[in-house]
Amino acid sequence: MTATEPAPTTSDEPGSAPYGIVVSKDVMVEMRDGIHLATDLHRPGRGGELAPGSFPTIVCITPYDKTERRYTEIADFFVPHGYAVVLQDLRDRHRSEGTKEYFHSATPHTGEDGYDTIEWIAAQSWSNGRTGMVGSSYACITQIRTALERPPHLTAIWPDVAPTTTYHHQTREGGAMQLHMFWALYIHAADAQEVQANPALQEDVWDDLRNLRELMWGWPWHKGERALKHVPALDETLENYATRGAYDDWWAKKENDFARFFGEHADIPATMTTGWYDGFPHADTEYFAAMQEKNESPQRLIVGPWSHVGMRGDATFTLDVDFGEASRWGVQRYFEEQLAWFDRFLPDDATGQPPDEAPVKLFVMGGGSGRKTDEGKLDHGGYWRDEQEWPLARVVPTTFHLRGDGSLSSEAGDDEPRRFTYDPEDPVPTIGGNYCAVGELPPAGEGMEPMWMRLLNPALLMRNIMTPGPADQVESEAYFTSRVPGRKLADRDDVLVYETTPLAEPVEVTGRATVKLRIASSAVDTDFTAKLIDVYPPNEDYPDGYAMLINDSIIRCRYRNGFEQEELMEPGQEYEVSILLPPTSNVFAAGHRIRVDVSSSNFPRLERNPNTGEPIGRHTRMEVAEQTVFGGEIVLPVITA
Repeated sequence: MTATEPAPTTSDEPGSAPYGIVVSKDVMVEMRDGIHLATDLHRPGRGGELAPGSFPTIVCITPYDKTERRYTEIADFFVPHGYAVVLQDLRDRHRSEGTKEYFHSATPHTGEDGYDTIEWIAAQSWSNGRTGMVGSSYACITQIRTALERPPHLTAIWPDVAPTTTYHHQTREGGAMQLHMFWALYIHAADAQEVQANPALQEDVWDDLRNLRELMWGWPWHKGERALKHVPALDETLENYATRGAYDDWWAKKENDFARFFGEHADIPATMTTGWYDGFPHADTEYFAAMQEKNESPQRLIVGPWSHVGMRGDATFTLDVDFGEASRWGVQRYFEEQLAWFDRFLPDDATGQPPDEAPVKLFVMGGGSGRKTDEGKLDHGGYWRDEQEWPLARVVPTTFHLRGDGSLSSEAGDDEPRRFTYDPEDPVPTIGGNYCAVGELPPAGEGMEPMWMRLLNPALLMRNIMTPGPADQVESEAYFTSRVPGRKLADRDDVLVYETTPLAEPVEVTGRATVKLRIASSAVDTDFTAKLIDVYPPNEDYPDGYAMLINDSIIRCRYRNGFEQEELMEPGQEYEVSILLPPTSNVFAAGHRIRVDVSSSNFPRLERNPNTGEPIGRHTRMEVAEQTVFGGEIVLPVITA
């Protein structure tokens, strides 16, 4: 592998840091198949020249443009501390060459390209042969995919907020399409190589992003129907996401299901980080558990009360709930913690020893006053706790039964069934939850001149129409699928509420809960959803109380016996279905209630089931379904004193 290197530019302020920064832009690093990837080298400098010596290297490979501030700030932090930083555009993206195979997260060459890049770095005179990788979301996917190829000179990684199984974690949760991935395809199309030099095509993509609410209501869309057609690989991915309902050979590919190939993962130190309201806390906690069991090298897990980007933010709240000052990290601490981690493994004098601390740090949510903060957020509070493993060995699985009178009880009983009508034309609106956020582009020409728009990534222009996190389960104008602002979801006829009496003492839930339902439907296929909610009693700030969403999930009934095959139902026949909720850690305080909401929709976080049993993504009509819940249970992972 070879590279062509332009003349470097420099940034060196004497006295401000041990090293200045010398930048070589768009070094074209050759991959094994002859494709060249655009790579920016940020190296330590003295007096505007490259500093002598060899240095450890931090690598970030991204599809989102390596010149964006969120990537160059990595170099601005690490290089003065004596690291080289390598930022690279993924194959088929921005300034890199390609093979027209950028299929979103299903891109086939990512692991091999990562391997080749790591080994190219190690062969350079300015490298000490030790490399670490960083990056969040897709730039975390590139880390894991590279680690599965085991490049000899990959020394340590810090994977942050990424799925490890495309089907289960980010695209078809419980068999239902997660519509944040429909939006994500547009984010990648908006600056795709196919449209970058063609303003008319780019405007077509942007126009769809301006009408995203309408497109959500019109889902599903197919290949050739929307502006994604200008980027054929992403258009093909749209078709796969929309119509491959069962877990098949396409979903099982290495680029789609890392977990199937964890046995091939490099045995290297890793710190996994995520948030309870990220889209992927299940993925990253399971990734940690697998690596802790498999590897000899140190593994760490940090989980906060954050959304997909909250760890790098500088706030104590997520959506509508405040978790206290202890929850605040921000990008400066984020980098400092990463530096301390890599300093143990990458420099020439590194000890190779893990920090003298517990391998797991969890933020246990709860314990706040329940009042409204000065910023208008619910004070829920919380604290950090060290643990030795995940899942926690001392968890006590505790069963609460969903009773016919709407109670959630430790006592089982033979109750009358409960019924509701699910109309896919009037779905239960999404109010918070676990996903990556969804943004809509403002109307053209509003508030910004074209010259300034040209300088901004389209993602930076967007305004959220779906924001992840905890929120009171009440409809409002802030949630675009709400139709009766002020109505509690608990008051909807299509939501069955099951809740405990006020708790006599606190109950801590840490881990993954499972909801099991005994159901019947008039439809041959339908969905059932479950939400876990922490119900605050009324106070002066919240006279109606506050129903704080902890998490939720779904099961598409045709996949009730496994995601590899479809089995339609007989209308009216009783079946058992299971819904596995994402992990969490929350203390339900004394006086609060534990609540489980059961319904059949959560839109637009999850696509609506049309109830017809037609092929996935190809229905021709929608039907109303009459749903019956005979009973069920939730098994909570309870921590006892």
